[in-house]
Amino acid sequence: MKQKKAKMSLEKKHNLTGWAFLIPAALLIFIFCFYPMIQAIILSFTKKGSGFAGLANYQRILKDKTFQQCLFNTVFYFIIQVPVMLLLALGLAHLLNSPKIKGKSIFRTLIFLPCATSLVSYSMIFKSLFAQDGLVNNIITTLGFDRVDWFQNAWAARFVIIIALIWRWTGYNITIPLLKPTILLTAIMSTSGTLQLFDESVNLTSGGPGKSTMTLAHYVYNISFVETPKFNYAAAISVFILVSVAVLSAIQMKVGDKRD
Repeated sequence: MKQKKAKMSLEKKHNLTGWAFLIPAALLIFIFCFYPMIQAIILSFTKKGSGFAGLANYQRILKDKTFQQCLFNTVFYFIIQVPVMLLLALGLAHLLNSPKIKGKSIFRTLIFLPCATSLVSYSMIFKSLFAQDGLVNNIITTLGFDRVDWFQNAWAARFVIIIALIWRWTGYNITIPLLKPTILLTAIMSTSGTLQLFDESVNLTSGGPGKSTMTLAHYVYNISFVETPKFNYAAAISVFILVSVAVLSAIQMKVGDKRD
């Protein structure tokens, strides 16, 4: 009987210890993640100085040409970058699992290294590579072609961003036994990251030329802090991004469910 009580007391102590570690972390997550999210959703249904505005901010999204341009850019990056990155990662994983390859740990480190590179640093490197007198244009002219003004041509600038994203985020070593779950997780994370793309748009092209490479997250930043602040409208676009990520992630999880 005493042993049973001692065992129950030990279990209770372990439970209390677990809650002691869990509660502070849960509070921090709620304060810094869920509370701002709830406030943004509430804010998206209001207008400055006039209180509740219903769906006015969301109706404005449908008519906003800049939003439409940013949405097109974000979807374009997503459609091109995510599949290419997954296929390239799969090919590299296959090579790195080959018994014929020597020095695998070195190659794995080199492939993963871009993921650990500072966002600003790697953006500056790509800006230098694709500059008018950069390495890429020097190679192009050596091959007998004209220089490309990568950052003044909308489509060229978009592909610079895509190349930069693929270079940075391909460093995943997908092991064959866990292929499907890993591809699913990578696809979900890539979808979320691409729809929230910000750094490359800001640091590589500044959204230009014009706003032809600007992403939704970059647009949210601009209308919140660069232009005259429109926090209510920015909140509505942020909610749109949140819902888009949630819906696409749910679809990917459904399609990739192992039980199907």
